[in-house]
Parts: sequence; structure tokens; C-alpha cells
Amino acid sequence: MGSTDRLFNRQKTVHEILGGGLVADVILWRQKDRTMAILMVTLVAWVVFERSGYTLLSLVSNVLLLLFVILFLWSKSAAVINRPAPPLPELYLSEEMVNEASAFIRIHVNSLLSTSKDIAVGKDSGMFFKLAGSLMLISLVGGLTDFLTLGYTSLLIVLILPALYERYEDHTDHFVMIGCQKLQHLYMKFDVECISKVWSWIQGKRKLS
Repeated sequence: MGSTDRLFNRQKTVHEILGGGLVADVILWRQKDRTMAILMVTLVAWVVFERSGYTLLSLVSNVLLLLFVILFLWSKSAAVINRPAPPLPELYLSEEMVNEASAFIRIHVNSLLSTSKDIAVGKDSGMFFKLAGSLMLISLVGGLTDFLTLGYTSLLIVLILPALYERYEDHTDHFVMIGCQKLQHLYMKFDVECISKVWSWIQGKRKLS
């Protein structure tokens, strides 16, 4: 199937569109162990937060408390029985890492602020309508479900739909393009009929006048 038979005449593969790196591999199930681990961790997190009544702050506090108690007791007992201390990695944040993170954040925040300004002053009408539609959709969905359920559902969609599309993209592109062509034909037919009716109505008004 050539590029003209693909949706939007794309020439890149799904893997290339998703960046072609580790994230794309995880989304497309090319590293099944990591994908399954992400699904299981998010499922456990959803169950913990939704069913147990824990909040994020209380869960993090309890986990950190348990971790520090275990490490503290381990260190004290190791000194008493002459055993090695717990093997802790060296926790160090280098200046290079901080500079890279700050540069990344600065670039994206500046881009967001520039786009927001263009929308606010009316320079980008298309982006305004996209933003308004997206916010209305988020508001509607947010009224129907909570943030955690929405996040978990979104993750499931991200990890399922692209993989299914890549597997059956030939059939999917074929049927979607046929559907788009039919919709376009119906729209043109409807448009022509409406224009002809409006034109006939205008001519009738002129004759009466």
C-alpha cells in the first residue's frame, strides 16, 4: 500500500510518528515487559486510590515513613551485629542535569506562553477554536468521571489503540478512507441541494416582487 493510500498521505510509519524511541516501543508493545509493568502499576495505583480511600499525599507519606523506618532499623541492627549497612545509591543531582531540565522547561513554557498570547489577542483563530473545543470536552468528561479514572482510561487507550492500528493499519486506512469519501460525497450532494433550493427561493421572491 503506497503513501497515497494512507490516511493524510503519510509516509512515516506509526513507530516513526510516535518518535521511534523507547516511548514508541512501549506504546506499540515492542517491549511487552515494560508495557505490562506500566499497566499493572497504574492498575494497582487506581485500585489503591479509588477503593482504599488513600490520597496521594497520605500514600506517599506512609510509603516514605515505612521506607525510612526499615532503613533506620537496618542500619542500627547492622552496626550491632557487625553486618554491612543497607546498600543505598548515591543520591546526587548534577548541575548538568539541572541545566538540561531547566532549558527543556523554559523552551516549552515560552512556547506555551507565546501561543497563549496569540490566542488571547486573536492572532490565531484556528487555535482558539481548537483550545475552546478541547476545554469544553475536558469539562464535559471531567463532569462524568474523576481525574484518576480518566487518567487510567486514557493510558489504556494510548497503550491499546496505536498498537491495534499498527497491526491492522491497512484495513483501517482502507475503510476510513472509504467512509471519508462517502461523507464527502453526501456533504457535496447536500450542499448542492441546499444551494439550489435557496437559489430557487430567491428567484421566486424576485418574481413575486
